[in-house]
Amino acid sequence: MIDLDAFLQGESESWELTAIIDTALCVGAGGSSGSLADKPIVRNAQGQLLIPGSQIKGRLRHECEKLARALGWQVFYAPIATELCPNHTQVQPRFQQIYSVPGYKGYHCIVSQIFGDPILPSRLIVDDFICPLSVNELSEVLRPGVTINRSRRTAEERKLYLLETSPVNVQLEFTGIIHLLKPFTCDNSDYAKPLIYAALHRIYALGGSKSTGLGWLRWKPLPKLSPDDTAWSGLFAVPPHATNNIEVQSVVQHEAN
Repeated sequence: MIDLDAFLQGESESWELTAIIDTALCVGAGGSSGSLADKPIVRNAQGQLLIPGSQIKGRLRHECEKLARALGWQVFYAPIATELCPNHTQVQPRFQQIYSVPGYKGYHCIVSQIFGDPILPSRLIVDDFICPLSVNELSEVLRPGVTINRSRRTAEERKLYLLETSPVNVQLEFTGIIHLLKPFTCDNSDYAKPLIYAALHRIYALGGSKSTGLGWLRWKPLPKLSPDDTAWSGLFAVPPHATNNIEVQSVVQHEAN
């Protein structure tokens, strides 16, 4: 049996965060029962709306990968298992020492050392973000839609569907905790915190149908690092490859300020 409490014994830090949904939220999956919607919204056992921690963790990883690549790091592609476990010839020489983790075979990039890969366990545990309002306080909202044929650019016949969303423009707050476990080794600098901080500032929407205005959010004041924190300067230790990295560096520096 898995002991969840044991995971947090090696906890380094944790942050309680709150996401405020500015529009309506559509986080769900087909196949759920109890609603007329083809894609009901996700709820917990008490009927409260929630954003799955796996979805937030996935978005965080995606944003961390983009930032790390722009800063010149070699990042292994997820979720392709074979590419997350490269051999010696596939890893650039300057990263081979940094990407070696004692006790784990192979190489693990800066993002894999935070979010895990087929060999290395994840250092990041993300709780579900839950809206505290009870099920009786939130009415069911169904939004109709229709499938569009991309080639003919017309609506498909008999392809009407219903999405369940949260109520529109009521500023629902979803709160959860992100746990960061201790690094695997003390030899290298820990870049997890600055990457996660910067990634959080770049998440503006969650869930499906974002192009139609669903899922747009803002965060309650996020934690920030001091501009002179050594972790920030460590992120720029790897020489950038291209001039367009200047833009990304300015974004990260802006988040630090």
